[in-house]
Amino acid sequence: MGEDSRLAAVVALAQGMAAARSSRETWCAAATGACRALGGSFAALSVWERELGRLRVLVNVGERAEGEEEFPDDESYPVHQFAEITEFLHERWAGGGEPGAWVETAEGPAAGRPGYVHQRVAALRRRGRGCCVVAPIVLHGRAWGELYVARPVGAPVFERGDADFATVLAAVAAAGIAQTERLEEAKRLAYTDSLTGLANRRAVDARLDEAIERHRRDGVVVSLVVCDLNGLKRVNDTCGHAVGDRLLERFGTVLSLCGAMVPGALAARLGGDEFCLLAVGPPADAVVEAAEELCRRAALMEIGDGVACGVASTGDPIGPVPSARRLFRLADAAQYRAKAERAARPVVAGREGPQDPVVRLADEPSREGDDGERRRFRGRHSP
Repeated sequence: MGEDSRLAAVVALAQGMAAARSSRETWCAAATGACRALGGSFAALSVWERELGRLRVLVNVGERAEGEEEFPDDESYPVHQFAEITEFLHERWAGGGEPGAWVETAEGPAAGRPGYVHQRVAALRRRGRGCCVVAPIVLHGRAWGELYVARPVGAPVFERGDADFATVLAAVAAAGIAQTERLEEAKRLAYTDSLTGLANRRAVDARLDEAIERHRRDGVVVSLVVCDLNGLKRVNDTCGHAVGDRLLERFGTVLSLCGAMVPGALAARLGGDEFCLLAVGPPADAVVEAAEELCRRAALMEIGDGVACGVASTGDPIGPVPSARRLFRLADAAQYRAKAERAARPVVAGREGPQDPVVRLADEPSREGDDGERRRFRGRHSP
């Protein structure tokens, strides 16, 4: 491959990674771009999980062998099986060298030092590949993982020039991965409550809009639990805001624990003393059960006065739910009633017959002079 072709391949790799919208797309773009640039038939991107002492495969692209999945759930290899990782990524690097790529062939030695089996050579033979080039990926001055590109038996064996080019490709891939990680961290922070670590209102708004669209299109059950933590003002006034923050954090943990009873539920802090659970798919009864457990556990917390909890679900007779706003109004009205009655259990919209008081309360037009508690709907879903 000439210099112009290699430059074009580098540009294509960078462009492919820049167009990626998620970590998975970034990994796939890196592996696919490197595979094409090096004339390989297969490529993989792996991350080095130091705390677990292993290489974990993130993506496999190209001509996959039997058992190789594109995005494997748990394809990993103990680092001790790959002694060259330590040699190339630590010893040579620490000695003043640069982290460069290297080539392995299926014709290489299957054994080196006593007690050590060359796993890469064995893997090439087992999967019908003739050679591979392995390039370390370095982020923030540390080894992050590796880029692996292979060719089939009978194809030209990678040469030193290919290894040098793979080092360049790995550097481009590292830049793309770093950019994706920065963007995802920024996105995570934008959708996370800084005190509790739960999702925030913005995350709920986005997820709920998508959920209601699925409900309208496919009839998927959408359930919302709105909670008002009782006693926070008293705790702040008598014990200080540091203790109040501990109460919020503690309740956030309880909410997350109870939310885990419902597969895929999103636990969030809406702001102040208001929290919610959003579930998409599970039946209403499963969500009500989790809300009941939430009330029980909140009542047992060492500080605070329990929680007022309201539930609204499209799986209950609450009438049409054409928008996220209406589901929020129903759940908020149920929570308002639970608070007014000091209910020890959640109040569920739509379960008291055709004249259900919560549904009637939610559907009443706003009137000037309302106390505002049940009309305080969140974000862009406000009336």
